Amino acid sequence: MSNNLKLGFVGLGIMGGPMAGHLVNAGHEVFITTRSKIPTELASSAAIQCASPSEVAQKADIIFIMVPDTPDVEKVLFGANGIAAGLSKGKVVVDMSSISPITTKEFAKKINALGCDYLDAPVSGGEVGAKNATLSIMVGGDDAVFERVKPVFELMGKNINLVGKNGDGQTAKVANQIIVALNIEAVAEALLFAAKAGADPAKVRQALMGGFAGSKILEVHGERMVKRTFDPGFRIELHQKDLNLALNSARALGVSLPNTATAQELFNSCSAHGGKAWDHSAMVKALEKLANFEIGQKA
Repeated sequence: MSNNLKLGFVGLGIMGGPMAGHLVNAGHEVFITTRSKIPTELASSAAIQCASPSEVAQKADIIFIMVPDTPDVEKVLFGANGIAAGLSKGKVVVDMSSISPITTKEFAKKINALGCDYLDAPVSGGEVGAKNATLSIMVGGDDAVFERVKPVFELMGKNINLVGKNGDGQTAKVANQIIVALNIEAVAEALLFAAKAGADPAKVRQALMGGFAGSKILEVHGERMVKRTFDPGFRIELHQKDLNLALNSARALGVSLPNTATAQELFNSCSAHGGKAWDHSAMVKALEKLANFEIGQKA
């Protein structure tokens, strides 16, 4: 891959900041903008700051988006001074946010109508994956466009898969978030049970790590639950958004997702107790409320 690609990045939060940083560090010309303050590392880097998403789209050939929710993507794409206003034929828009699969297909059609290509490429791996460039990237779009952008994806992630056409990447991400939420719930129940029974939850977690119950969630979020470190990470309100996508889509498809609904209710409980900005591993707090017992207590 040549080192003179003109890349754009819109949205420089917990995830987007480090992701854009990898593109800059690889020697590419990177045009950036975000609705809040530019992160210090990027502000002092070779990245070129732009006044709007439209300006980013004018200057870059491939434009990446990393913002929280469906309405945010719509605003960045089609709002005043949005990406669509700055596009010219042959450019590629890559949305790496986690949003509605159905709406994604509509966005793709609008961008295609402007003579440009569109990939939906949501990620999994959280802040750690973004910083370490080890994200899993689930892509929806045309094969040729995917192959064109893949070398750039490889600067941000390790497990990169073209799942299908536009919208299929987002569908894969929703499926991912169902699995993650239910795993967090399972780990929380198990460690709460162990602690209440009088065992050391840290030692129980260590014992389970090498067996069939071992998982990334048990490793990373199990440790958070034991150590009570609930700074995000991945905020509960964002996982609530993802599970809303799952439950709304399931309703439209006529599919029952009973345990996804339960996980969402536990997140709702956390939110009601002021926990929207807690890390999603803090789902354990909702279960602790039900048990009137915290993992760190002595039984």
